[in-house]
Amino acid sequence: MAAAPDCRLYLITPPLSGADLDAFAPRFAEALVASGAASALARVARGAEGDAKRIVARLVALAQPLDVATLVENDPRLAARAGADGAHVDGAGEALADALASLHPERIVGAGALALRDDAMVAGERGVDYVMFGEPRPDGAQPPLAETLERVGWWAEIFETPCVAYAAALDAVAPLREAGADFIALSEAVWRAPSPADAAAKARALIARG
Repeated sequence: MAAAPDCRLYLITPPLSGADLDAFAPRFAEALVASGAASALARVARGAEGDAKRIVARLVALAQPLDVATLVENDPRLAARAGADGAHVDGAGEALADALASLHPERIVGAGALALRDDAMVAGERGVDYVMFGEPRPDGAQPPLAETLERVGWWAEIFETPCVAYAAALDAVAPLREAGADFIALSEAVWRAPSPADAAAKARALIARG
């Protein structure tokens, strides 16, 4: 399977609280610039719902001038209230249907946590803007890279809906790109690095070399 010709990065924030925001915002901005990311997923920490709009709006303000689409995790209403570009929803069930009904076509709706091939196909049939494979499971376990490569290759060969592949480490970026991913999602591989901007730049270079 040939690599997607225009593969781009997709940054996923750690779960953020209001107290995290001032320290995280400059790191986020630097990583966006270094990565050349196409999009970013804003995650709000459990218990921080009261600060959610402020958190997302701050990230949107940083991403928008860079032409980076900002999505919100599992909260279509927050996406609209905070001026985000869309929402990322877990699963292919009613929550996804509701997000599509409330946000499409003005805003982006993506689907992740698609455990089965059938789930991914249902999401695609419902008209999502992308599907995501390989992200950590609800218990925190990371799917094996070989499993994600297989799923990405299968999807890229058959379907036109873009595919996002989650890379748990930077050394997974090139293989996922070669499998046919349209976007490579990075989270801890960037934010836990000594320099998130350097890690993001390295990921960008790995894609470019492909």
